[in-house]
Amino acid sequence: MPDYPRVKLETSEGTLLLELWNDVAPGHADNFLKLVDDGFYDDLTFHRIIPGFVIQGGCPRGDGTGGPGWTVNAEFNDRKHEKGVLSMARTADPDSAGSQFFVCLGREHCQHLDNQYTAFGKVVEGLDIVDKLGQTPLADAQAGRPQNPPRIIKATRA
Repeated sequence: MPDYPRVKLETSEGTLLLELWNDVAPGHADNFLKLVDDGFYDDLTFHRIIPGFVIQGGCPRGDGTGGPGWTVNAEFNDRKHEKGVLSMARTADPDSAGSQFFVCLGREHCQHLDNQYTAFGKVVEGLDIVDKLGQTPLADAQAGRPQNPPRIIKATRA
């Protein structure tokens, strides 16, 4: 098994430990690590939560429209979008990922993302926290906007 880089996300709901799949998505893993090292994710929110589907964060504007000022080319791979899998959010352009990421809440509603979005890691500790984040009360269920968006307090290499 490869020795994957790891990132600790301290959130307002608890801590997540992520492994980054630099073997199948090296550009995305490197981009995520650069953003972590720069403190980019510190104090950002999980701005979009769709129960049974995904929790999404990494937008500096907190509304799903922001990014780091650059994009990363798609690195579609054979990793399945299962519970706990970390993947990059993007627009209709496959090469438009920047800083926004999502964590799958289950396989059933995420399988259509396989080979359409770049899976680049997974939660290896803290799936109970992922579940808790996925149950956050919503102000707008259609848009997935939380009433009180959970926060990423600090992101660091682990």
